[in-house]
Amino acid sequence: MSTRREQILAAAAELFARHGFHGVGIDEIGAAVGVSGPALYRHFRSKDAMLGEMLTSISEVLLTGGLDRRERTEDPAKLLGELIAFQVDFALDNPSLITVQERNLGNLTDPDRRRVRALQRRYVEVWVQAVRDTAPDLDEPTARAAAHAVFGLINSTPHSRHLGRDGMATMLREMAAAALAGAGGETRR
Repeated sequence: MSTRREQILAAAAELFARHGFHGVGIDEIGAAVGVSGPALYRHFRSKDAMLGEMLTSISEVLLTGGLDRRERTEDPAKLLGELIAFQVDFALDNPSLITVQERNLGNLTDPDRRRVRALQRRYVEVWVQAVRDTAPDLDEPTARAAAHAVFGLINSTPHSRHLGRDGMATMLREMAAAALAGAGGETRR
């Protein structure tokens, strides 16, 4: 069972994804969880604080997931396949969070933006190293560009359900693996 704080963040993510950060008031977030807007201040000091916690949390989940996979997977190609599957699952299971992350980084306070960016850079480094480990001759800028291209591919489809969730997951994993193979990396799905 989720806490009230988690319920508030989930409702805020849905509203921010649908209407944009500036298009949503505190009263609308409160109404979405069945409380008055001012009651939210018991949980968050401001709407900015909600967004900061939301985007920091996303970045922490992704980094932890990437590091966990790297820690337990020795085969570079298998690791890359696991990273792809992890990112695909996260994007498809959290479409509102992906949308908020893509659109609202600029709305964070400076300290929150620095923290989120630092976490994101560390997550990207997990991918860059995995790509380079599968293709030792690949230079770092190309591996970095390939990782960002794959993020763009995966994260661009959070609301697309033309094939159903499982069909989308399979297609995205295969497309991401093919994109990385085209950049010089190999993956095992």
